[in-house]
Amino acid sequence: MNIRCATPDDLMNMQHCNLLCLPENYQMKYYFYHGLSWPQLSYVAEDHSGKIVGYVLAKIREEDPEDSVPHGHITSLAVKRSHRRLGLAQKLMDQASRAMVENFNAQYVSLHVRKSNRAALHLYTENLKFSISEIEPKYYADGEDAYAMKRDLTEFREKYGLKSDASVDQLEFSSSQELQKLKNQD
Repeated sequence: MNIRCATPDDLMNMQHCNLLCLPENYQMKYYFYHGLSWPQLSYVAEDHSGKIVGYVLAKIREEDPEDSVPHGHITSLAVKRSHRRLGLAQKLMDQASRAMVENFNAQYVSLHVRKSNRAALHLYTENLKFSISEIEPKYYADGEDAYAMKRDLTEFREKYGLKSDASVDQLEFSSSQELQKLKNQD
């Protein structure tokens, strides 16, 4: 199995995986929006033949006056049934979380999960250390409630050497260094 950053060429296969795995489906323009806005945050899992068997679609939350710290959000996570219980969901989520910290200094990541989705709830609480922050009534189109969940990203900040109080100047300096590296490679 290979986990890699999603590319525009992957979007159709990500949508196909979504249609096979999840009751919440998105139009292609939503995948394009994520891909253009946060290209470094979404990842795919491929099998040995290069076929996409899972993905995570992630973003950085827009400025919220009530919550001024930068944070990520998992829009969608799916792994085909044939490839579940191999640790792919955890690897996809960890890659997206790491990218949120490295690129945006995210302090935490949030997501929503159906109250009835026991398997996902177990994955998020037991394996990925998310905690339930609130219940959002009638969150889904069919009227089902959702658990709003959060995962603190302190371990990723510490593991990859980014302080939680990093200033904007530090982040801009880091970004300009990365940009310069890319330019030098051309």
